[in-house]
Amino acid sequence: MSALYPLKFKTIFKDKIWGGHKIESYLHKNIGDLPNCGETWEISGVKSDVSVVNGGELEGQSLAALLEQYKGELVGEKVYQHFGDTFPLLVKFIDANDDLSVQVHPDDELAKKRHNSFGKTEMWYIIEADPGSTLITGFNQEMDEQKYVDALNSGHIMDILNREEAKAGDVFFLPAGRVHTIGKGLLIAEIQQTSDITYRIYDFDRVDDKGQKRELHTEEALAAIDYKHYDQYKTQYQPQKDETVHVVKCPYFTTNVLDATHGVEKDYSNLDSFVIHVCVEGGYTLKHNNKSYTVKMGDCILLPKTIEKVELETTAGFKILESYIE
Repeated sequence: MSALYPLKFKTIFKDKIWGGHKIESYLHKNIGDLPNCGETWEISGVKSDVSVVNGGELEGQSLAALLEQYKGELVGEKVYQHFGDTFPLLVKFIDANDDLSVQVHPDDELAKKRHNSFGKTEMWYIIEADPGSTLITGFNQEMDEQKYVDALNSGHIMDILNREEAKAGDVFFLPAGRVHTIGKGLLIAEIQQTSDITYRIYDFDRVDDKGQKRELHTEEALAAIDYKHYDQYKTQYQPQKDETVHVVKCPYFTTNVLDATHGVEKDYSNLDSFVIHVCVEGGYTLKHNNKSYTVKMGDCILLPKTIEKVELETTAGFKILESYIE
């Protein structure tokens, strides 16, 4: 077997009714003939869209094939025992040129029962935001199923939802069951469980290019929704330069923000997990085993478990999201 090394993957581009052009203009990714691009899937083990290695000896191999071959060497023994041959995280960039539908995702228990799938807990990091951009997460008042159904049926669903202003650097953690939508004007990095199950609740009566409304999942959503009202929906953290700042920790992933003005050495030897870097600003050279890998804004890089120490060299600085499973 070839020795594992820092892995990049070919970007998977997704045309969406609400997509725009920031993935091309801001993240400098070539969207080709797509009229717009709503999402890119950067690292994916979802069966319909499995990532393929881009560069190095393993070029062209799928993430699924690597996992089958390398098992715990790729993801960590504990992670492999738990998730088997499914890579547990999905990393995306999302460009909302228009509001996404109001939606909810099921938790593990419901997703297993209905779809034989994992649930979908996720987090958003706001990379760039048009002035005044907002998003929706959770309810703005005490809620129960009947009150929710009444609001939905009477056309007042938007009145009961919690709207938040969103700006670059903001983080929102969305456990499965939380009603949400990304608002117009936001460019987001999303880290989530490996799942593509979405229950669409409300879609602003939009029609596609054939004049069709998109399917809603009104009934399916009822059992999936967490009706609790929370005091705080935005993730609170204190940005700091040249420190690894812990932002989100949940059973499915831990994510930190590293905003570096100079080079750093990272030691992951105490983790029994792969590590993912998502570069959301600037760029750096990752050095491992006397080899160099260029990482720029919009790049995602997967460090297999066997890679315990790396150097990140930079002249202009960089900001990354660093994710793993504890």
